[in-house]
Amino acid sequence: MRFVKTITALALCALAVGVVATWASGGALIKVSKSPSLGRYVTNSSGRTLYLFRGDSGTKSNCYRKCATFWPPLLTTGKPVAGPGVTASLLGTTKRKDGKLQVTFKGHPLYTFVQDAKAGQTKGEGLKAFGANWYAMNPKGITIDKD
Repeated sequence: MRFVKTITALALCALAVGVVATWASGGALIKVSKSPSLGRYVTNSSGRTLYLFRGDSGTKSNCYRKCATFWPPLLTTGKPVAGPGVTASLLGTTKRKDGKLQVTFKGHPLYTFVQDAKAGQTKGEGLKAFGANWYAMNPKGITIDKD
């Protein structure tokens, strides 16, 4: 039994080291959080809600200048990392006009919202700003509509 516990502990350490190594290499970590109002939804490594913008054109962002001030794009310097509850194949990147890489989820560029000051806040959900609506997504990449 002690041998099994040791092997299990080593396997968990190896898994953790692999995730940390990937994340440390510059890949943004995407995970799943849960709230009473939204249920399960995707967040960044800090637990801040991630949103899609209906004004984007496919995988290309249309949120720049003032828009990006209120809705900061989720940037990465490496391959995005799927945390618990996230399907890695739904993650990707798109190149912004300035050459930086923005994380995508099921083909949608991802953003945070400045009024979500801490983990678990979802003040941007369903808002219409900069010409289109903003939505959180569930772990399958489907928009969440609180109405």
